[in-house]
Amino acid sequence: METMSNLQLELLRLYGNGVSDENLREIKTILAKFFADKASDAMDEVWKEKNLTEKNLTSWANEHNRAENGQ
Repeated sequence: METMSNLQLELLRLYGNGVSDENLREIKTILAKFFADKASDAMDEVWKEKNLTEKNLTSWANEHNRAENGQ
C-alpha cells in the first residue's frame, strides 16, 4: 500500500475541519492556478534553455500542415 504524500495529508487535515462548498471551489481554483503556474514556469525554462522563439512554434505548426498536404 502506498503512503500518502505530504499534500494529501495536509488536505485531509483541512477537510477534517469541514470546508464549505464555496471554500472548496476557491481552494480548487487556487490549487489549479498554482500547478498551472508551475507548469508554465517549467515550459519557460525549457524555451530559455533551448533558445526557442515564437518563430519556432510557427515553423512547427506549418511543418505539420505541409506533411498533411504532401509537401
